[in-house]
Amino acid sequence: MSRLRKGVSTGLAAGTFLTLTACSGGGSSLIPGVGGIPGSSQAPGAHDVGLILPLTGRYGAIGGRMRDAAKLALSAQGSPALDIHDSNAAGGAAQAAHDALSRGDAMILGPLTATETAAVAPLAVEADKPVLAFTSDSTQARPGVWVMGLTPEQQVRRMVDAARATGRKTFAAFLPDNALGHAMAEGLQRACRDDGLNEPKIVFHAMDAQSIDDGLKSLSDIANRQPPAPAPTVPSGPSAVDPTAEAAPDSATAATPAQATPSQPVVAPPVPPPPFDALVLADTGMELGHIITALRDDHIDASQVQLMGPALWKAFDGKLSALHGAWYAAPDAKDRNGYVGQYKAVYKQAPSPVTDFAYDAAALAGSLMKQGGPTTAALTRADGYMGVDGLFRLRPDGHVTRALAIYQIQRGGGARIIVPASRDIAARPS
Repeated sequence: MSRLRKGVSTGLAAGTFLTLTACSGGGSSLIPGVGGIPGSSQAPGAHDVGLILPLTGRYGAIGGRMRDAAKLALSAQGSPALDIHDSNAAGGAAQAAHDALSRGDAMILGPLTATETAAVAPLAVEADKPVLAFTSDSTQARPGVWVMGLTPEQQVRRMVDAARATGRKTFAAFLPDNALGHAMAEGLQRACRDDGLNEPKIVFHAMDAQSIDDGLKSLSDIANRQPPAPAPTVPSGPSAVDPTAEAAPDSATAATPAQATPSQPVVAPPVPPPPFDALVLADTGMELGHIITALRDDHIDASQVQLMGPALWKAFDGKLSALHGAWYAAPDAKDRNGYVGQYKAVYKQAPSPVTDFAYDAAALAGSLMKQGGPTTAALTRADGYMGVDGLFRLRPDGHVTRALAIYQIQRGGGARIIVPASRDIAARPS
């Protein structure tokens, strides 16, 4: 692992903050820039790293925070300057990329969305300039264009690895028929294929309750799992139907109908488990509520099936006590504590999680620019880099491997880490 972090005294109560940026000396010196914000310059020819983000319009607030994170990452003396472009300006992301490349920027950070990335990528690839895009759409990954967002495929791969370690072998998925659901499905198929497991059975559902009920019944095969009804007890000897019937040989010890009442309650036999021992979900909101009810109705028990869901659950896991025992994969929140403290100290507000990708991309760019430039070999070093959310590795095909922790939802809601994030990313599947 290339540890680009060095101790930086921030003067915060949290103490030493480890950053991906290679800072010199004992402190982080903020470079005065436009509007008094560190890490920016507008002097012609001074730009080394292009940054493309939506700074106006619908996503302007998000883009602004990500810009601030990138500036913070490059705030040390000697860091390359940022050439900042608004992807929502005239000409969109493509014009922003053209402008950045025409100014001689060595690489591009951003843009934010998959659509914008698709517009920027061909221009940057033709110019042989690397792109660290902030989208989480893995279909945008290609040689020279890296997807820095937390992708569904990364999450599924981590959960499959953890589930296999507990002996799970048969995977299935019940997913919404949308982009997230299909990305989770593709991630599961690839993980199972890479690990030599059987092809997972995957069912997609619409957003209405009937589709959810019918789909989960089909996937769980509940109709064929219902145990046979217990056979009624037939009393021996004479009965009201056949008073001439002979008593059984042991009728002397058999209870009379009067003695047999009240009858003992009949215990229903347990319902057999479904045809899988690990189930991937991806829903949130009202649809997840319907699924929780359907899981109970179809006897999909957490003691028999490992339920797994998206990192989106982290935002409201306190309300998911009905899914206790279920997993999701996400970065370890403790890894970013130092970054959060530094961001607050400079900008007087907490950073949103998406800013982490902008910080890491800028810090990586800054380090590589000081070490000879952003070559493919340097970007894709096998031992990866330590970012604010933990280890990550840029692969030659444009995909990014991340070391994620496994969180387990608790009986009272909330979640705790049961499998820490790896500290050795080189051995992870690619």
